[in-house]
Amino acid sequence: MEGDCLSCMKYLMFLFNFFIFLGGACLLGLGIWVIVDPTGFREIVAANPLLFTGAYIMLAMGAMLFLLGFLGCCGAIRENKCLLLFFFMFILLIFLAELSAAILAFIFRENLTREFFTKELKKHYQRNNDTDIFSSTWNSVMITFACCGVNGPEDFEAIPHLPHSSLEKAIPEACCQRELQSREGMFVNKEECLKGNERFQNRQGCYTVILNSFETYVYLAGALAIGVLAIELFAMIFAMCLFRGIQ
Repeated sequence: MEGDCLSCMKYLMFLFNFFIFLGGACLLGLGIWVIVDPTGFREIVAANPLLFTGAYIMLAMGAMLFLLGFLGCCGAIRENKCLLLFFFMFILLIFLAELSAAILAFIFRENLTREFFTKELKKHYQRNNDTDIFSSTWNSVMITFACCGVNGPEDFEAIPHLPHSSLEKAIPEACCQRELQSREGMFVNKEECLKGNERFQNRQGCYTVILNSFETYVYLAGALAIGVLAIELFAMIFAMCLFRGIQ
């Protein structure tokens, strides 16, 4: 009976580690896609130090889970106590790091409100000055998602226009409609757009557009994160049980 129980734990341990292996592979692939994606997201990530760091953290976490899943599978099948102990210690560190990140994200969620982004935009945005990282990032977001400001074009009314512009409340060029949503895309009618013709402007705010675009993925990512934490917890339990059961 004890041998059957040990054998069952071994194969369950292998199964859980196989899922961790797949999860690490997915994170690794997602991190690589975010960094090398040619559709414009790469430019946004590169211009924002926080997103840039986050992409590489995702890569590192994916590679670590990929490796640990592989080691856990080997340790379970070969019943190697050293590999099992190594796996348990590192999966515990990853589990605590992910749990801490989730708690911090919950605590600082108020920094992702519409009011916060509107305040930051009005304070730091310099219109078409692409030498400024903040402005360049916002311009890339507005071009990529075909949106304007946080709430709409009215966000730019309090922002000083360019010295050579004769329009007192001109919106930035990034809010003008383009045939292709990239910096290389041709304007539909740039002159009319800057004159205030709403027909050639992107009128919807970026906050709503991005929220609608990523709402499904946010819930999916949250469910995936909970699933990964649960799998890691069970994998640690089985690793310890298997470790203690091996003579």
